Amino acid sequence: MQGTQPELWHGTTILTVRKGGTVAIGGDGQVSLGQTIIKGNARKVRRLGKGDVIGGFAGATADAFTLFERLESKLEQYPGQLMRAAVELAKDWRTDRYLRRLEAMMIVADANVSLVLTGTGDVLEPENGVMGIGSGGNYALSAARALTDSDHSAEEIVRRAMSIAADICVYTNRNVTLETLATE
Repeated sequence: MQGTQPELWHGTTILTVRKGGTVAIGGDGQVSLGQTIIKGNARKVRRLGKGDVIGGFAGATADAFTLFERLESKLEQYPGQLMRAAVELAKDWRTDRYLRRLEAMMIVADANVSLVLTGTGDVLEPENGVMGIGSGGNYALSAARALTDSDHSAEEIVRRAMSIAADICVYTNRNVTLETLATE
């Protein structure tokens, strides 16, 4: 008999690419429990705030929704300042007793900046405007990096890289949700 802890919710791929006046974030739709696919069309990428920020999450769904709500609150507090809102969220996430237990990572972007947020207090701006998180994140990241020198748009790179990740990672499917924003 296994321990009393439930199986971990596993897997996701979230990718962001900033190129040619556009930032795109894409995420697959698969939710797995152990070796079982529970849902294939989850929406892990969405618009935040007044629609001027997009974000995607990897990790426990309820935890990610809690973090999205907290980020939206910070964006209301610091309108038009995604970096400041993200840093304030990261501080809370690291120090607050409840938030500290949340198991998720986020990629967020606005017209000016793309960021990865973690529960360890990290607020990271990706190199060359490309970053992937989740179980298939490194596969998608590698593919996207290889495609950034091509003539493909940010959206096309995200779609192709997510497809490559789905070919490799069993926790990633081809049901991609993608959001884009024009950059300044």
